[in-house]
Amino acid sequence: MKFLVWLLALFAAAVALTLAARNPGYVQLVYPPYRMEMSLTFFVLALLALFVAGYMAVRLLSAAVRLPAYVRAFRIERSRSKGRAAMMEALTAFFEGRYAAAEKAAVRAMELGEQSGLNPIVAARAAHELREFDKRDAYLADAESKTVGEATMRLMAKTEFQLDQKQPQSALSSLKELDTAGVRRHVGALTLELKAQQQAKNWDAVLEVATQLEKRNAIDATLVMQLRQQAWLEKLRTQARDIASLRALWKTVPGEFKRRPKIATVAVQGFLKFQDAVSASRLLAECLNAQWDTGLVALYGDCYSDDIVAQIDQAERWLKIHTDDAGLLLALGKLCLQQGLWGKAQSYLDASLSLNPSREAYTALGRLAEKLDKKEDAFNYYHLAMELEGGK
Repeated sequence: MKFLVWLLALFAAAVALTLAARNPGYVQLVYPPYRMEMSLTFFVLALLALFVAGYMAVRLLSAAVRLPAYVRAFRIERSRSKGRAAMMEALTAFFEGRYAAAEKAAVRAMELGEQSGLNPIVAARAAHELREFDKRDAYLADAESKTVGEATMRLMAKTEFQLDQKQPQSALSSLKELDTAGVRRHVGALTLELKAQQQAKNWDAVLEVATQLEKRNAIDATLVMQLRQQAWLEKLRTQARDIASLRALWKTVPGEFKRRPKIATVAVQGFLKFQDAVSASRLLAECLNAQWDTGLVALYGDCYSDDIVAQIDQAERWLKIHTDDAGLLLALGKLCLQQGLWGKAQSYLDASLSLNPSREAYTALGRLAEKLDKKEDAFNYYHLAMELEGGK
């Protein structure tokens, strides 16, 4: 359509020029005593030429006036372009693992006037990887006056640095700043908080954060179970200060974890520590009937309840099923030794040693030899137990 309009305009101008050329009129300019005559066509063309020349002169003058501002804007834009290119170079180098090059490129981007908060953060992360902590902290300080989003990047990076240097309380303080700033606790922040709570040994908080990550499908189910198991193990080890607190804490342990060998082992050791062999033996029996574990059954020989005969009967029933279990044979040997059944104790302990030589079995045989007034045999058994201990 534009081509058609310009074509019509061109034809119109040609027709007008042809008619003007045939016009017999003329123009007379008088300025006494001077007089000038020219054809009308030439006068019109001269006016047009004068108008065009004037227009061009005005445009040139306007361009000359605006030239300094244009040059400044051009230089600023060129600097920004170089700054953005340097920032992309820094990001590329950082993710390629070239941390020294990433730091230099990020610093160059800042020197060129690139205002993005990415530059000091990338420089700080690169300096952290290079173990240049003073420079890292200086770059983080440069990022403190940025916008909320960029401040979030700064605090996330700062938290990671503190966790790498085993400063969990400082990391938790940095994460608290995010909450204060109104930033919603996203998956990345929760993951960092989980690490910080683990380092700080805040096991109740570990359980809470792991649950939040699980609800957001941000963590593997197997890893969640491992984290929960670790948390309950540490709670049993650190929070059970007496038999009452141990019993109360044990009631809060989820059923799915109570039968796990590692957790049951810590609980049994706690009950034995606080002289509650009855609870320990009952717990062991429940766990072993639900799921057999040779390491767990070995503890059964340390649970000297009021009815050791019943414990021996229970262990011998297990032996009919697990005939070659060294831990079960060791437990039976200890129980028989405690009950004064010297012959059965000797037999079970020897059988345990034939399957798996252990310090506990040799120590129990040494005690048995002492009971039988065989001092030389006792010395030999204790010596073998010490050798095994030294070998470990």
